[in-house]
Amino acid sequence: MSAVMEAAAPPVATDEKRRGRAAVVALARFEARELLLQIPVALTLVVYVGYTLYGLLFPNDGMDAYPALQDADRATQSGLSLLLSLALLLCVNRAALRSHRRGTDRHFDVLVMEPWRRTVAHALSTVPYAVFTALVVLGEFTWQALRPGAVGHGSVAELAVSPLFVLLSGVVGLLIARLIPVVFAAPVLVILLFTAFVFVSAGTGDAEWSRWLSPIVTENSSETLPSDLIGRPAAWHALYLVGLVLMVVTGAVFAGRGGRRSWQMKAALAGTLVLTLTGAAGQSQGVSPELTAAREKASTHPEKDQTCVKHGRSEYCAFPEWTVRTGTWAGVVDRVQDLAGGSAAEQPLLVRQRVEARYGLDGDGSVTASTTPHQITVGTRWGGNRVPEFASAVASALVAGDEAEGGELCDGRMVTVMWLAVGGASDPLSDLRDVRLDDSLSGSAIVLTPTNPLSMSAGQTDVVREVLSRPRAEVTSAVKSHWDELTAPGVKTADVARLLGVKSPKEADDCKQGE
Repeated sequence: MSAVMEAAAPPVATDEKRRGRAAVVALARFEARELLLQIPVALTLVVYVGYTLYGLLFPNDGMDAYPALQDADRATQSGLSLLLSLALLLCVNRAALRSHRRGTDRHFDVLVMEPWRRTVAHALSTVPYAVFTALVVLGEFTWQALRPGAVGHGSVAELAVSPLFVLLSGVVGLLIARLIPVVFAAPVLVILLFTAFVFVSAGTGDAEWSRWLSPIVTENSSETLPSDLIGRPAAWHALYLVGLVLMVVTGAVFAGRGGRRSWQMKAALAGTLVLTLTGAAGQSQGVSPELTAAREKASTHPEKDQTCVKHGRSEYCAFPEWTVRTGTWAGVVDRVQDLAGGSAAEQPLLVRQRVEARYGLDGDGSVTASTTPHQITVGTRWGGNRVPEFASAVASALVAGDEAEGGELCDGRMVTVMWLAVGGASDPLSDLRDVRLDDSLSGSAIVLTPTNPLSMSAGQTDVVREVLSRPRAEVTSAVKSHWDELTAPGVKTADVARLLGVKSPKEADDCKQGE
């Protein structure tokens, strides 16, 4: 009989553990629902989802149709997920202090659930919001990846940052509640923490190790680089955030009642600290010599890393991630050449993708104009204003011979260049406005290209605008018939206007040579 009673003991202990876990899960579900009823959390969730959908469905720029996935993954880390994180921090803190505010702490002493289990339940209540953020991030990235013009590769570690940050914010609110059980402590500590990050970053000269201590690390550059040249320690940073989350949760349990007597908690706290420090050390290594060399090669000798594809009479050389886009570039080149006359209409061109990668994502660098005849530079970004900018580079090389010479044009040939660049577009005047730095259709202006800009005088602008108002077929015929005169060095803008059948400009060319 005695042997039978001893054999029955283990299932009782197992049942108690199972009931304990079930109670934690039930409390976590209750607290998660309570968080959803809090106005800051509910409001930021709605705004976060709404703003994300609006940005995807109604893009502001034509470049949004041609995303680079190595930028799209990082883009999910900004925006209103930060507000959701802040709202969750404050509301979790307030939920953890609910019993303290209502003076019901003493009632917990008669309940079977230990204090540390209640702390764990509060921590678990933030998990659904991290999962929800992960779904929004995944949906946003998938939408970008499915766009026909998408190129490049995303990083799972970069995509994990926003959900981990939301999770971290929630458990930080819990830790503050356990350490300082005062309602106003959380917002004050958040401000102090943010200030500390700013001072540490400024005090260390924005050093790599201090910059990456922040949960979300932004970059100064808007340049798009090949994936293997980015050099962000995203995997180490994700490990750092995971370590922080676990350490904060363990710290909250440790700080709560009952935690201090547990050697297991001390061991767990030490383990999570080691995990966090490992991630922090890994993300602080900076740019490796191999990456520096790779960036140098891609900037100065891109041909060593590129694949070339032939479309029609011209060749297109691009970094591997962009070869799928060469057909789109060829469409623009063909459109420009179809308007040209003389030998330029059949001239084989070399379109080479070039990028200034030596600064990494720390800053933007300009690409110098090519002096190789009939070689045109195309950048790593496409769509929107980048299309007429590329068309202007193609047109200037056809008229002047190469990009560098095209940047020096200041006579009537600029009219021919701009006609070739935008004359075949679906909305030529809109393209003309977009390609000018000041978005104007009158007066002098700088014309942007992937390399050196071009310059238009006020008189040339008037002539181009007049030319664009005429039927395209008539102007095309006139350009082909008078190609040699229109592209002769030193030709005056007034002569170009006469040849193209529009009135001469009131203002003389700004260019002094050839006058």
